[in-house]
Amino acid sequence: MRYQPTAASVSQHPLPEWFDDAKLGIFIHWGLFSVPAWAPPCGEVTKIVKEQGWKAWFTNNAYAEWYLNTMRIEGSPTALHHAATYGHIPYEGFVPMFNEAARKWNPIAMAGAIKNAGAQYVVLVTKHHDGFTLWPSGQHNPYKSGYHAERDIVGELSTAVRAAGMTMGLYYSGGLDWTFKHPVITDIADLIACIPQSQDYIAYADGQWRELIERYQPAVLWDDIGYPQAADVPRLFADYYNRCPEGLINDRFVQHKLGGSSAQFWSSPLGRWLLGRLAGHGIKHKMSAKPRVANLVHYDFSTPEYATHDQIMPYKWEATRGLGFSFGYNRDEGPEKTLSVRELVHFLVDVVSKNGNLLLNIGPMADGAIPPIQMERLEGLGAWLKANGQAIYGTRPWITAEGVTEGGLQVRFTRRAETLYAILLGAPGGTALLHGLQTAPGSVVRLLDWGQPLTWVQEEHGLRVVFPPNLTESPAYSLAISPLPSLHPNSGVNG
Repeated sequence: MRYQPTAASVSQHPLPEWFDDAKLGIFIHWGLFSVPAWAPPCGEVTKIVKEQGWKAWFTNNAYAEWYLNTMRIEGSPTALHHAATYGHIPYEGFVPMFNEAARKWNPIAMAGAIKNAGAQYVVLVTKHHDGFTLWPSGQHNPYKSGYHAERDIVGELSTAVRAAGMTMGLYYSGGLDWTFKHPVITDIADLIACIPQSQDYIAYADGQWRELIERYQPAVLWDDIGYPQAADVPRLFADYYNRCPEGLINDRFVQHKLGGSSAQFWSSPLGRWLLGRLAGHGIKHKMSAKPRVANLVHYDFSTPEYATHDQIMPYKWEATRGLGFSFGYNRDEGPEKTLSVRELVHFLVDVVSKNGNLLLNIGPMADGAIPPIQMERLEGLGAWLKANGQAIYGTRPWITAEGVTEGGLQVRFTRRAETLYAILLGAPGGTALLHGLQTAPGSVVRLLDWGQPLTWVQEEHGLRVVFPPNLTESPAYSLAISPLPSLHPNSGVNG
């Protein structure tokens, strides 16, 4: 299909099967903010906003990649940290430090570590809100000269990722670029006012997106915060799909309407939607189709942040979060601030059971090395997926996402063809009764990464499975049940 530069045409783009099959991607936040590598590790954005409000979040911003904005908020922990650590060095002073450190970076090693974690695709931040680019762009920034990485990090990593058998996508902050416009953001109302709307920025952002598409053919366009109102987004999308038919576009190219009070904006449907994206609030009511969003031309998948949904969604979505509270590397995030392997596996399984992918973020150090604590978590996730990936990759949601055993152990379900996977989020003990499952005589129940079929009994209230003794300790245990069982209508298990 040849796409035309209209909303009606680009909206016909089908979801590529590779994305639905992939389930796990790795997000990479690496840039100037990786030099100071610091933010107050105050907690997850969703929790802080709910309990203390947006003003508290921006002042104590746990996202290290927001360092430039947070250091400009008088009295903030980041401002105090910067003064104590770097004195009067401006943010731009980190450029030579970053370029010096990045000379040590090994893209093949980075791609290998990501591959070993079980990821199927990668999304690299090519430009965050600070405007620093990780490739030598041909688009002239009228406000900053030489404000880019010396190495073509985008190109080198794209080559390494594809050589390792994975798919490459690119993030670009289209809604914020603090080299063009940067009133200090201290509350949520400031955010929209900070989106550059000038013609020179529109030409710049459009030119950089097109440059990324032409040079690197990304499989994902991952925009953030929004996009200038007057930009010709349908044309950009059509040209991208015609260049990369198997590509995807996320749901953050919202072109915010200007005018009116901030209170009117944030109470509007668009404002409420944006708050949901920024705070990670999932959609809680049942839907029969992908939600339509005002001033959003088209998208292939939605992107809740630090959140999951509570039910199977009828459209494709991608949960994104850091291993800790930050996306960019924060040297103050220790083990207690980082997801354990168990928590990480459980989050992935929950997301996949509800028709989602997980875009898990890593924040490399300035030299591109993955911090040891992050590497440990990636290795643990990869080991689990090596044994249990059959229950994750290429699967689709079942009748319901969630279940529970008679002992209260949480279960998540996925399916492939005529096989149901029941993933127990913890050790089952000797036996486990899976409430509501009705199996046919002659069904086979297997424990993934175990040689022999398991003994099972169909009881009135569900399927009882007998587990082998001395199970190897694991974050989760995956049962494969063939053929597909049915779900008893009075099981009490909901989708």
